[in-house]
Amino acid sequence: RGWGTVGDQFDNLEKHTQWGIEYLEKYTKFVKERSEIETSYAKQIRNLSKKYQPKKNSREEEESKYTFCRAFLTTLNELNDYAGQHEVIAENLTSQIISELSRYLAELKAERKSHFHDGRKAQQHVESSWKQLESSKRRFERDCKEADRAQQYFEKMDADINVTKADVEKARQQAQMRHQMAADSKSDYSTYLQKFNQEQNEHYFTVIPNIFQKLQEMEEKRIERIGVCMKTFADVDRQVLPIVGKCLDGMTKAAESIEPKTDSQQVVESYKSGFEPPGDVEFEDYGQAMKRTASETSLSRETKEKPVSKSKGKLWPFIKNKNKGSGPEDFSHLPPEQRRKKLQGKLDDLNKDIQKEMDQRDALTKMKDVYVKNPQMGDPASVDPRLSEIGQNIEKLQFEVQKFEGWLAEVEERMPSKSDTHRRSGLYETQNNTTVSNNCAQDRESPDGSYTEEQNSETQVKFDDEFDDEETLPTIGTCKALYPFEGHNEGTIAVAEGELLYVIEEDKGDGWTRVRRNEEEEGYVPTSYVEVFLETNAKGAMTYI
Repeated sequence: RGWGTVGDQFDNLEKHTQWGIEYLEKYTKFVKERSEIETSYAKQIRNLSKKYQPKKNSREEEESKYTFCRAFLTTLNELNDYAGQHEVIAENLTSQIISELSRYLAELKAERKSHFHDGRKAQQHVESSWKQLESSKRRFERDCKEADRAQQYFEKMDADINVTKADVEKARQQAQMRHQMAADSKSDYSTYLQKFNQEQNEHYFTVIPNIFQKLQEMEEKRIERIGVCMKTFADVDRQVLPIVGKCLDGMTKAAESIEPKTDSQQVVESYKSGFEPPGDVEFEDYGQAMKRTASETSLSRETKEKPVSKSKGKLWPFIKNKNKGSGPEDFSHLPPEQRRKKLQGKLDDLNKDIQKEMDQRDALTKMKDVYVKNPQMGDPASVDPRLSEIGQNIEKLQFEVQKFEGWLAEVEERMPSKSDTHRRSGLYETQNNTTVSNNCAQDRESPDGSYTEEQNSETQVKFDDEFDDEETLPTIGTCKALYPFEGHNEGTIAVAEGELLYVIEEDKGDGWTRVRRNEEEEGYVPTSYVEVFLETNAKGAMTYI
C-alpha cells in the first residue's frame, strides 16, 4: 500500500520526511568526522616517520652500514606510504560521500518543500470550496424560511376581508418573489454541492495521493542513497587495503633482510685498531740474584721482572681519548686501522675537491678561448683572476694530498703484518729520518690519553744508577720528559718538562711507556712525550717492529 492511502495524515508525513532529512545530515556529519580522524591519523603517522628518520650527519653514514638500521629506515618509509593511504581514505570519503550528500541534501530539501507547498495549496482549495458550499447552503436555508414567511403572510392577507385587493396583490407578489429566490438559492447550493463533492473526491483520491506518492518516492530515494553511501564508506577503506598490504609486506621484507652476522662483522671493520695483540709473557726467574759490578755502567735485567698479574691489567687500559674533539690533523690519536681509514677518506675527499677545481678551470679556460676569438662576448682578461685563484687552490689541495699520502704510507708501513703474530725482541728501530724531537713536537698536539703512532729513534745511552732490591719491577732504562703531561687518567703519572724518570716497561705498541719516579709513584706516560734511553742488555727491551 502506498502513502496515498494514509488519507489526510499530512502533518505526520511532513514530520517524518523532516526527520529523514535530519538523519541524512547526521550521517553526513558522521562521515565528515571519520574523514577528519583519518587526516589527523595520517598526519601523526607521517610526523612519527619523519621524527625517527636518521639525521643528516656523519652518524647517518655510520648507521647505514648495519642491516637492522637499513631495515628500520625501510619501515619508516613504508609507514610514510601507509599514512598516505589514510589520506586517500579521507579524500575519497570527502569526494564520494560528503560532497555528494551535501549536494543531494540541498536538492532533497527543495523537492520536499515543493511537494508540501502543492499539498497545502490543494488543501486550501478544498477548504475554500467547502466554505462556498456552506455559504450557499445557509443562503438557501434562509431564502426558504423567508419564502415560507411571505407565503404565510400572503395567505393571511388573502383571508382578511378588511384588506384591499391592492395589499393582497402586493403580498402575493412578495411571496412569489421569495419563492423564486429560494428556488435560485437551491439551484446555487446544488451546483456548489456538486462542485465540492467533485473537488473533494479529486483532492482525496487524486491530488493528495499523487503528492504523497512523490513524497514516498523521495523518501525511498533518500533511504537508497544512504545505503549506497554506507556501502561506499566500506569500499573506500577496502580500496586501499592492497597498497596497505604492500606497505606491510615491505616492512616484513625489511625485517627479514636483517643479518646479525653481517652487522656484527661491521663492528669489527669499524673498530679494529690494527694493533697486534700482545704475545706470551716470558717466565720471570726470581731465583737468580742480580749480577752487577760497580765498574759496569749498564744495568742488567736478570731479576725482578714484573709479575703477570700486575702487567696484564694494564696492557690496554688507557686507549681512550679524554678530549672529544676531532683530534690532530694526522689522526694520530686513533688506532692504526682506524687512522688508515680516516686518512684514506680524507685523501678521497681532497681528490674530489681537486677534480672539481680542475673541472672549473677547464670550463673557464674554454670561456676565455671564446672571449679571445669573440671579444664582443667578453673580456678575456676578466677570467684571469679566477683562473689564478683556482690554480692556487689546486696547489694547496695537492700539497694537502702529499701530506696525507705521507701519513698514510707511514701508518701502512707500521701496521703489523697479519702473518707476523709474535712479538719480536730487540731495540726500537728508526722508522724514518725525522729526528726524535721533531716527532715529539708533531705529536704534542695529541690530547692526553690518546694513541700515538710516532716511535722514538733509539738512542743508546748507558747510565749508572742504583736501585732498591725490594722493587717489584726492575728498571730497564731511563727517560727524559720532553713536554709536561698532566696525567688525569687512572693509571697515568704526571711529569714535568725535562724531568728524568726510570723506565720499567717500554711501549708495547699502544703508545704508552710505563715509568717510575720513586718507590711509591709509577704509571704510564705517552711515549711521544718522552725521550727513552733503554739499556742494551735489558730483557724487557722488546717492541713491535
